[in-house]
Amino acid sequence: MQIDKSKPVLVTGATGFVAGWLVKKFLEEGITVHAAVRNPDKKEKVQHLDEIASKTSGSITYFKSDLLEPGSYAEAMEGCELVFHTASPFTNDFKDAQKELIDPAVNGTKNVLEQANKTDSVKRVVVTSSCAAIYGDAADCAQYPNNEITEEYWNTSSTITHNPYSLSKTLAEKEAWKIAGEQSRWDLVTINPSFVLGPFLNPKYTTSESFNIMKQMGDGTFKSGCPKMGVGVVDVRDLAVAHYQAGFVPEAEGRHIAHGHNSDFFSMSQTLAPKFGADYPIPKKIAPKWLIMLFGPMLNKALTRKFIRQNINHEFKANNTKSREKLGVNYRPLKETMEDTFQALVDAGTFKK
Repeated sequence: MQIDKSKPVLVTGATGFVAGWLVKKFLEEGITVHAAVRNPDKKEKVQHLDEIASKTSGSITYFKSDLLEPGSYAEAMEGCELVFHTASPFTNDFKDAQKELIDPAVNGTKNVLEQANKTDSVKRVVVTSSCAAIYGDAADCAQYPNNEITEEYWNTSSTITHNPYSLSKTLAEKEAWKIAGEQSRWDLVTINPSFVLGPFLNPKYTTSESFNIMKQMGDGTFKSGCPKMGVGVVDVRDLAVAHYQAGFVPEAEGRHIAHGHNSDFFSMSQTLAPKFGADYPIPKKIAPKWLIMLFGPMLNKALTRKFIRQNINHEFKANNTKSREKLGVNYRPLKETMEDTFQALVDAGTFKK
């Protein structure tokens, strides 16, 4: 599918962490961005994007849109051949998983893609899914060949009570493929990132689980030990490239695992020690699983005993061959990602001296 770069490109949730870097990439390439956001009048939310636009050959226009309001993307999508749907909640701080995670993810995807059906100019939709739509727990990796997940698998272990965020991403992506399969005018490409880290573009960054974990690596939370929880890591800057390529590489198709490194929280924290260890309480040892089992559920409601059993001391492994070969993504070193993310948190005044 050939996309005309002189036409505007729609990005939903344009002020988000991942979307911001994608918008930056478009602006630097001289592309016109239709940025769909909940409240365009909140200047502190869009100021960083305006500043980037002022220094590039691209341009940006904001459109007021709501994930759960049918038809609210009509104006923003008008004239676009390429649509990027990045908006979806990522949090463990919720009261009602159905209402706060699953409904926005599934109905938001449905809303955007049904609008694509009504907008004749659209040729391709790129959806930001997640590795969470492929696996539920790190322990799941062990059941696959080479103990690693690939694009052909789907998450079957998450439920509304166990990893509801992962369930929301699974259901949303399945809904996207269902809608795409019922028509033939536009094609669908999905990007499935692992745990996304990297510097944020907006100094007044929105808190997310990614930053919460990084913060805990430097604020003393893990002083007595850091969990050896298996995760994958991808740099947000590399992820932006994966999205860009998914939109403009004519042959791009299907799902793509966007993932730089197989790792775990303790190993990740150790990459910070040489640069930041003298000034911040970077973890020095692994927290024993029995201790996490004992105190984890009291400290964080997401740390249920089942979650701890299935993720602590289990290896996460994902195969990123497709994104490297088909989209040409080169993933930067984990140390670079970790240091740049931590430095961004330091610069934002996250850690109290």
